[in-house]
Amino acid sequence: MITVAVAGCAGRMGSAVVDAVKAADDLELVCGIDPSCPRSSEEGAYPVHSSVQDAIDAADFDVLVDFTRPDVVEGNLRVALPAGVDCVVGTTGLSDETLAELAALAPAGTCLFYAPNFTTGAVLMMEFAKAAAPYFPEAEVIEMHHCKKLDAPSGTAVRTAALISEARGRDSAAPGKETEIAGAEGARGALVSGVPVHSVRSMGFVASQEAVFGSLGQTLTIRHDSWDRTSYMPGVLLGIRSVGERDGLIVGLENFMA
Repeated sequence: MITVAVAGCAGRMGSAVVDAVKAADDLELVCGIDPSCPRSSEEGAYPVHSSVQDAIDAADFDVLVDFTRPDVVEGNLRVALPAGVDCVVGTTGLSDETLAELAALAPAGTCLFYAPNFTTGAVLMMEFAKAAAPYFPEAEVIEMHHCKKLDAPSGTAVRTAALISEARGRDSAAPGKETEIAGAEGARGALVSGVPVHSVRSMGFVASQEAVFGSLGQTLTIRHDSWDRTSYMPGVLLGIRSVGERDGLIVGLENFMA
């Protein structure tokens, strides 16, 4: 039995993780962590602590799952990793350098697993974009999320741009910020790893992304849509079940997909 604590348990993603863990026969939800709603055990509920340190002091658990906020996740990991707790992180906003620094705080045998997206479709979308990148001189990423998302661009878009750039080994040939007219700065989006990235925030979306490629006389669009947060749960559970056998920093769900 793998014991689990969920940071951000009162949020939309955190609540979905709680439900998924409780429904899994091989996982046990030990507690939640959320300063907005600390409470003791209630009928049909579970203990919720105000901080990761309070949770570690009160209970033993194998894995911490973090779906909190970009301004909270780093502090949580600085407590959990040195304590030898494997961490599954879906909160975006941490740089590669920060992730490496945090992983170095953990004792041997402890894993920090970060995934910019836990849906299998999004992982495949990124892999397909990586495969297409060397064959098209132009590429752009358009990501669309709900209006309450706390970071822009999304972690998935940043990761996709990095994979495209790595695969083709050169900067974008698409027009960049030098083409923006006065008073409309930002029209070409943000250049991420040399790839223009555009972020849409609106009611009606959960999470969607397009990688758009262009060459002479043709375009290729690779799109993924997630309409419900339950689409993330198989990937989250895969991460929880896999980190105990791994060590150090691992980035991307594709590392656990057979």
